[in-house]
Amino acid sequence: MAVEAPFSRHNITNYKIYIAGCLLAAVIFAYDGYLSKYKWSRRYDFYKKHVLDNDGKPSSTMVFNQKSPPVFLGAAILLWVYLSLIRKKKIIAGENELLLGTKKRINYDAIRKIDKTNFDSKGFFIITYKNHHDREIDLKISDRKYDNLTPLLELLVAKIS
Repeated sequence: MAVEAPFSRHNITNYKIYIAGCLLAAVIFAYDGYLSKYKWSRRYDFYKKHVLDNDGKPSSTMVFNQKSPPVFLGAAILLWVYLSLIRKKKIIAGENELLLGTKKRINYDAIRKIDKTNFDSKGFFIITYKNHHDREIDLKISDRKYDNLTPLLELLVAKIS
């Protein structure tokens, strides 16, 4: 029976908050930078202070408010793309191997040791395995990055014992 550890919901929620923050910042700065010049705008005083009272030349604050919305929008798009890529990321402990994402496979025969001394207190364990070049590699798996690690760790310990 395979055990699956999906990407952490906590991290996914954090990325959603970052995206929302970037979008909110883009809207606020765009409003101040472009729509505050109209008298119907509730921020006309801001425009008056940073442009009209400055001899018609935009102050550095106004320039920032005009140039930053595309940057915030671009950051939100990049974060959304990255989130859509990592959302499907997971660790699967199958019958004969540990599958990390879609590319990395570690046979249980290659695993030399599992250091789980910090799992209860700090939420991570370290797998030491030999790759196909006979080099020992340490792989740190943390509960901050993946959910459902306790059953995965129990299965790994049972498979290599």
